[in-house]
Amino acid sequence: MNPDEVRQRWAERSGEFSPAYYAYRGPDDTSEAVRAALAEFLGPEPSVLELGCGSGRHLAHLHENGYRELTGVDLNLDAFDVMVDSYPALAEDVTFHHAAIEETVREFEDDAFDAVFSVETLQHVHPDAAWAFEEIARVTGGLLVTAEIEEGTADGDVNHVSGDVPLYYRDWGSVFGDLGLREVEVTTVGRDTVRAFRPA
Repeated sequence: MNPDEVRQRWAERSGEFSPAYYAYRGPDDTSEAVRAALAEFLGPEPSVLELGCGSGRHLAHLHENGYRELTGVDLNLDAFDVMVDSYPALAEDVTFHHAAIEETVREFEDDAFDAVFSVETLQHVHPDAAWAFEEIARVTGGLLVTAEIEEGTADGDVNHVSGDVPLYYRDWGSVFGDLGLREVEVTTVGRDTVRAFRPA
């Protein structure tokens, strides 16, 4: 499966793993882990970008805790409509980009956001699009948080979601460490390894 096919599968996703599916589940322990990392390492009122925000359940948790300068990127066109229905207060304040991560991050200025985070999203980036990780590091001004599935996997392993959508396992500490970011915290939340990085 090539990068365009992977993106198309996620752009058209419905049912399980769709924006409505995650909106129904709401914020969770990973949402709180992201908020805690922002509170620990950044000052008040940081600008925050979520990569693969879906309907915004993690951004909604930040919004409920006073964060206002929020930006989300998702390639599923239904995501913003579900956000409006499920998290109307967030939808009024968030800047939403309907596009693939790879298309969006290269348009931002260096250090464009105080914080950038992803939750089980970067693991779906095709190996041929791995250049986007350098762009993510470039736009991160103060803190990068990754919450991805790592435990019990080896770097380079591939699994499939819903039968045919690939999930590419990576050692995110090495990925972003090699790009000049310094890992400052690692925790496990459910099935996710949550890593916090700061610019060197």
